[in-house]
Amino acid sequence: MAKTVVVALGGNAILTDDPTAAGQQKALAKTATALVSLIEAGYKVIISHGNGPQVGNLLLQQKAAASPENPEMPLDTSVAMTQGSIGYWLTQALDNEIKRRHIKKPVATLLTQVVVSADDPGFKNPTKPVGPFLTAEKAQNEMAASNVTYKEDAGRGWRKVVASPKPIDIVESETIKTMVATDTLVIAGGGGGIPVITTAEGLKGVEAVIDKDFASEKIAEIVDADELIILTGVPNVAVHFNTPAQKNLTTVDSETLEKYKDQGEFAPGSMLPKVEAALAFVKARPNARAVITSLANLDALLKEDAGTIIYGGKNLEQKSHLKDFIAN
Repeated sequence: MAKTVVVALGGNAILTDDPTAAGQQKALAKTATALVSLIEAGYKVIISHGNGPQVGNLLLQQKAAASPENPEMPLDTSVAMTQGSIGYWLTQALDNEIKRRHIKKPVATLLTQVVVSADDPGFKNPTKPVGPFLTAEKAQNEMAASNVTYKEDAGRGWRKVVASPKPIDIVESETIKTMVATDTLVIAGGGGGIPVITTAEGLKGVEAVIDKDFASEKIAEIVDADELIILTGVPNVAVHFNTPAQKNLTTVDSETLEKYKDQGEFAPGSMLPKVEAALAFVKARPNARAVITSLANLDALLKEDAGTIIYGGKNLEQKSHLKDFIAN
């Protein structure tokens, strides 16, 4: 029986040094080449992706062109817009690569709403910067005229900050399951998903952004995935990072990784959410495993030990290679 994997793409798989549509499509064509290897290896695949730079650029464009007759869109709608644009590029790139390899498999992007709690602590203390930099004076004026929060950002100016709540459910989870069951290559949860809360009137979008690693983990958990692969800019998780004592982690159990996390080994906003997402997945699915590595390392992961492979618990029987995991 084919194994199901959720692959979370980092921003470097989409946006390099060329922010144009053509530049991002070029980057995604290379990304698709690596991802389709998973299809050839026998996986059923769900792909999620980030959208931080893209939604930031869109907010800049929205702000610059806003007028009373043509107001800027709210953040949840901007997330949906970038889900659609990136999903379109990625669907096309994957479809082209699949056909080039003479594989028969449909590819589809699903606009994905992710439920968060209206009582999430993030709403009381927003910390995620989005949009353009403003002067202190302009930021104060904006805050006086609205309920938006601005904070000074590393000496570069003031930026709007929004909540980054934890995902608690995926609205389209049953649709994702159906698509995977019909052997469709699914792109879902782009940019962490469109953040929504449940109200007496139904679902409602909110001004927030969801970390794509946590959203990817929630999708993987809900669809009972066998593997969560989080792709980032480095081949391994490391402790004592960027010091002479740096140690790259290869195979690690969840208890050991949890201890490293508690010791403050992983930077917030960088490796920490990836580690936390991986830990959450192997705790929820103790017979599955998570991998954190780079896109460039994906082929090596299919052939041999590569990246950081995380198992749930110390006593779980560990299979040496990804190809063995697929076969069993």
